[in-house]
Amino acid sequence: ETFGIMIYQEQVMQIAQVLSGYTLGNADLLRRAMGKKIKEEMEAQRKAFIDGAVERKVNADKAAQIFDQVNKFAGYGFNKSHAAAYALVAYQTAYLKANYPVEFLAASMTYELANTDKLNVFRQELTRQDIALLPPDINRSYPTFSVERQADGSLAVRYALAAVKNVGLGAIQIMVKTREEGGPFRSLADFCERIDPKTLNKRQLENLVLAGAFDSIHPNRKQVFEAVEQMLRQAAAVTEARTSTQNSLFGDAAQAKVSLSATLDWSPMERLQHEFGAIGFYLSAHPLDAYGASLKRLDVVSHAELGTWMRARGSSRAKVAGLLLSKQEKTSAKGNRFAFLQLTDQSGMYEATIFSDRLQTAREHLEPGRPLLLSVDIRSEEDSLRLMVNSVEPLDRAVANTAAGLRIFLRDPGAVGSLKNVLATAGKGKGKIELALDVPDRSWEVAVTLPGRYAVSGPVRGAVTAIPGVVAVQDT
Repeated sequence: ETFGIMIYQEQVMQIAQVLSGYTLGNADLLRRAMGKKIKEEMEAQRKAFIDGAVERKVNADKAAQIFDQVNKFAGYGFNKSHAAAYALVAYQTAYLKANYPVEFLAASMTYELANTDKLNVFRQELTRQDIALLPPDINRSYPTFSVERQADGSLAVRYALAAVKNVGLGAIQIMVKTREEGGPFRSLADFCERIDPKTLNKRQLENLVLAGAFDSIHPNRKQVFEAVEQMLRQAAAVTEARTSTQNSLFGDAAQAKVSLSATLDWSPMERLQHEFGAIGFYLSAHPLDAYGASLKRLDVVSHAELGTWMRARGSSRAKVAGLLLSKQEKTSAKGNRFAFLQLTDQSGMYEATIFSDRLQTAREHLEPGRPLLLSVDIRSEEDSLRLMVNSVEPLDRAVANTAAGLRIFLRDPGAVGSLKNVLATAGKGKGKIELALDVPDRSWEVAVTLPGRYAVSGPVRGAVTAIPGVVAVQDT
């Protein structure tokens, strides 16, 4: 039936019955003992199995070999009815993933709505399949993950509002129902006029802002975040006015007015850190994106590409970059300190181990939130790679020692003053800074190379990008 390969637990019983003379009752006891891994019982069963086989003219060594094979199988084998049902589900899900990958992954992410680690795994799978994961949006997202057609006709997964941390499904269901009944929210004031303030509290609203859910209404997240309490007060005032007897008799309901502070938005790095806190992983971008071509200059390999890189180069040593998420120190049986480092790069999260001799010299750099450059030895263990740290260096310092530079495109000459202030914090390095000023009524641009050389780190690049009047920034 299965071409000589053990598939079902019933076949363990059949082997014991035919080869060693077990009754079906005793064969079932053997199956249970194997499944529970009871050492004393297994030793007794081993002797009975081999003795029975020898009585039936089977070589003792061969019988022992067969018992070991059966024992190994029994550790993961299932009964036929169970295995057949699971196989059917496996075929169905494999078909859906192969033929409807966007819908399948959206449904899978909805199933793991509250499990950030699983959602991040699915995010990596979306990236691998070149499927876009669109950010949460109060005007386009639903409580669960959904499929959305983009302008180019391709399908994408839209992030679920209820998957934002500390928001909850109930509050989002009410908010989405309000949107579907009255149309998209046109402004912050319109949002305040239409929501029930009893269904959304300050923490929920703040996390939606930090996750970027209000970007389509107002892109300056810092302004909206600072206005959250005001928005809730306005929503409460409108609700009270709408339900008051005086209002219903003599006038229209009050209108919400949201006054935003005149403040610049958070820097790209700050936005990403807030986004990480609200979602559990980096969604719209990754902090290492700011390092651009510098990572290539440093010969950095992404964690996802390490296996391919190792096979192509024939080397087990590589450089990886990562933002340190956490450090867990432990003590070995010999009393030596070591640590597990949880890091993230553009391809996802990964772990590296650093032992006592390296840990002692690297500890000052191992602060959560800090971008690092690691030299690692790669060990292949079954289906995974284990990374052992040889050296640790702050990524900003490593980049500053390269010739990484910037070409900055300006539309407003007034941005030069802000640029000067940012570069003053960069310090001396090896990177050139080139300015290109767009001239709208001409077909050319004015290009200038600034005197001196600068240490162009990721935060410096991010700060330059955030300056009003800067159109684009390119790595040189």
